[in-house]
Amino acid sequence: MAVKLHRCPFTFAHTDLDACWKVQKALDEQGIEYEVVKEPVFPRGRRKDVKALTGQVMLPVIEFEDGTAYRAESKDMAARIRAGELFPAA
Repeated sequence: MAVKLHRCPFTFAHTDLDACWKVQKALDEQGIEYEVVKEPVFPRGRRKDVKALTGQVMLPVIEFEDGTAYRAESKDMAARIRAGELFPAA
C-alpha cells in the first residue's frame, strides 16, 4: 500500500531536528513506499490539502490510499512506523 507523506519542502535537511525528516526516515527504514507532497512553509494557511485532510495545518501528515490521514507528533509517528503499526487493521 503506497501512502503520501505531506511534509515541509526542506527535503535537503536530514537531521533529527527536522520533524518531517524523522517520519520520512522511518518510512525508508521500514521499506514503505510513499510519495512526497511538499507543502508550503509560510503562511501555514496555504496548506489547504492538509487542512482538508486533518482539520489542522501541522506537518508531517501521512495520507492513506483510502483518503484517511494520520497526524501526531513526529517522534510518535516514527515510533508507530518502526513498530510496524502504521496501517490500520483491516
